[in-house]
Amino acid sequence: MFAPKKILVPTDFSVYADNALKQALDIAKQNKAKVFLLHVIDDGFQQCAVDYCLNEGTVQSILKESIKNAQDKLLQEVKKITDSNADIEIVYDTKRGIPYEEILKEQEEKNIDLIVIASHGKTGILKNLMGGVVDKVTKRAKCQVLLVRS
Repeated sequence: MFAPKKILVPTDFSVYADNALKQALDIAKQNKAKVFLLHVIDDGFQQCAVDYCLNEGTVQSILKESIKNAQDKLLQEVKKITDSNADIEIVYDTKRGIPYEEILKEQEEKNIDLIVIASHGKTGILKNLMGGVVDKVTKRAKCQVLLVRS
């Protein structure tokens, strides 16, 4: 029987990602596994729109604020979980980059046994059908992937 010891849960803070996290926590409890919670800030940030561009300082400020907000959200999420599940070890991190690439890098670097990911995120079904993050992770991961349907 498959018994993962390291579980990666990518999150975009959507309700769908929350459902995936709940599934991962159940699996972690059963297998005494460690959970790695990851949020990736997409580097595909649009600096220009039509005839208007943000200066580099503004872009860096927005990205810095995004990282801080994401880390705060992750900390709150982990505190909620550990208050009711003290026996589950959770590690969390925020990274910048292309989401599917960062998820796959994390999987390799941490020797993840299982990725638990929501079938949809904030970007919705259209992007998913057009080769989104979930599709790329499920096709390229070198470990088991549990897809939690929304």
